[in-house]
Amino acid sequence: MRVKFRNYNADNYITLILIHIGMAFALHFFRPIGKLIFIGVFLYFFLKIILVPNQEKVRMVLLGCAYFVGAEVLFRMTKSGLSYEASKYLVILFTLMGIFYRGVSGKGYPYFIYLILLVPAIVVASITLTFDASFRTNIAFVLSGPVCLGIASLFCYDRKVPQKTVLEVLNYMMLPIITTTCYLFLYTPSIKDVLTSTASNSATSGGFGPNQVATVLGLGMFTLVVRLFLRSPGTILKVINLILFGAMTFRAFVTFSRGGVIAAVIVVAAFLWVLFWKSNHHQKNQILVSFFLFVIAALSTWMISSQQTGGLLDKRYANEDALGREKEDVATGRLDLFMEEMEGFVEHPFFGLGASRTKNMRVEAGIGHLPSHNEIGRLLSEHGIMGIITLLILIFAPLSYRSTNKKNIFFYAFLAFWFATINHSGMRIAAPSFIYALALLNVTYEKKPPVYRKQLK
Repeated sequence: MRVKFRNYNADNYITLILIHIGMAFALHFFRPIGKLIFIGVFLYFFLKIILVPNQEKVRMVLLGCAYFVGAEVLFRMTKSGLSYEASKYLVILFTLMGIFYRGVSGKGYPYFIYLILLVPAIVVASITLTFDASFRTNIAFVLSGPVCLGIASLFCYDRKVPQKTVLEVLNYMMLPIITTTCYLFLYTPSIKDVLTSTASNSATSGGFGPNQVATVLGLGMFTLVVRLFLRSPGTILKVINLILFGAMTFRAFVTFSRGGVIAAVIVVAAFLWVLFWKSNHHQKNQILVSFFLFVIAALSTWMISSQQTGGLLDKRYANEDALGREKEDVATGRLDLFMEEMEGFVEHPFFGLGASRTKNMRVEAGIGHLPSHNEIGRLLSEHGIMGIITLLILIFAPLSYRSTNKKNIFFYAFLAFWFATINHSGMRIAAPSFIYALALLNVTYEKKPPVYRKQLK
């Protein structure tokens, strides 16, 4: 039995899962321990980046960023971070450390231009933001995500990493999301007791924003699918990963926030499509078996979720209210916000309204502190023509890189996650920024040693 367990736990996978489930219990029953966990994890990765050999620094930077990307919503939910935007700042810090030690590719110059193009909106904001608006806080809130994306992209652009490192990065991203999932079960063990409508529900989201929770759970669903198809050689590992996937999907469903779930479906589809067509005949047969198990798990989770919510989940995805009446706005107010931002672009097409000005205007109008849900709309309204140029860079720079380097099987999945997420949740969390940057990695694969056969005479 010991040998078998060692095989299943070859990269300490099961041990790490148990540790992160234990973290959920610790956070639920003794909330103050969260800050100690945050500081401990930060010091671990910070010192590791400094102390590891030079050839290991890229790997350690990516792992540190991945962990805080996965843990960001958990730390916000439990108020464990040292600041609300801490994970974005740490991704910036770690990637800057990586740039200091390993430099950047000269081919990544579009992202230098991208970062420079963000500056005019700050200058305009210094003029347009009202006196009672905190200039530093507002600017940091809307630009921390874009800056995080730019610096992470500079670090990752054409950076050679083996595929096993990318899989390890996704694994480190997934572990704190397992903690988040377990914490949600502890926070709201009974779903039926807190559901009254088909609207997004903070009670089923750990008392936090359903949109962010669903987004990070959707990311966790994707990482588990990757693990299921690429790193689950035995039946036991497949069962473990399917159970984790089912638990994570269930919690994503019951947030009643559709954006994160739909994004997960798009990203998983993009990954499986590329994986299937890049595989040989034998691998395709294995993929089909795993896909069959995956579909059964997904359908079973939907039926359980539907039963637990008394059918409200079906109505939510059919865009109906609790009484079965069709809702007028399928975008739940996001379209109105986007149209407001387009009006801002039309009125100020050259330099835009200035960073964070759209949210500031909503406060002035008495609507409240409504941040943008769509990063494209925000870029255009607050940055004007500069926003159009930055958007073109973000879309065409990775596609141009892909035309000369087609080895990264995760490329379209990573890019799809970024694009889907910024269109329903903006860049409130670090995940879309960092995962966009991962699409720019130069992924390498281990070459199998040649097999020499003695010729028959």
